[in-house]
Amino acid sequence: MLNFDIQNHRPLREMVYEELKMQILTGAIVPGTRMMEVELADEMGVSRTPIREAIRKLEKEGLVVIEPRRGAYASQISTEDMVEILEVRQNMEGLAAYFAASRMTPQQMSELKDVSNKYNKAVSEGSMENMIKYDTRFHRIIVESCNNKILVQMIEQLQELVLRFRYIYYDNFRRAENMPEEHLRILQAIESRDTDAARKMADVHIDRLKELVIGEGVTQKHI
Repeated sequence: MLNFDIQNHRPLREMVYEELKMQILTGAIVPGTRMMEVELADEMGVSRTPIREAIRKLEKEGLVVIEPRRGAYASQISTEDMVEILEVRQNMEGLAAYFAASRMTPQQMSELKDVSNKYNKAVSEGSMENMIKYDTRFHRIIVESCNNKILVQMIEQLQELVLRFRYIYYDNFRRAENMPEEHLRILQAIESRDTDAARKMADVHIDRLKELVIGEGVTQKHI
């Protein structure tokens, strides 16, 4: 059931939409799951109307597929989808790392190191939630520090798809064990103000993810 905050004056339909969207992005609602209006309404303690509105909105965003006479389902994400996401991410985040190497402030570098350490701790503890949290923050700091509003906006539009993908590939813990070294190389290049190396290390980071996806056919475990 949704946790309603009496201080929260947002429309109910927005809260229902955001909750369903986050459940799909994080894998709580796995790809291929049928989105049953009655069941979802009961679980959230709301009527079917905001559920129906949310499902239609999620369909427009590609997170839900509505099939005639069959109903609505959380959309699948294929190997091809993930490779396409990574191709776009590689180009944009590589450019962000390039800019960050010459534009990152000392305060941002300090936070980047702190987040990197927290990520490494999460890996050693096997905490998937914290790995995703600090991996996301690590890359976001780099993007924020590039001081290019257009690039930041473009990458932000990609972040939701990237989040959904993170919950998939972090199921493969062997991949996570290699991430600290890759993060460190990106961090060191940025700290050294080596723009070309920063971009190269960011490219290598994404290349290795693509190798995992293509080589092992990584998919959501419930697909």
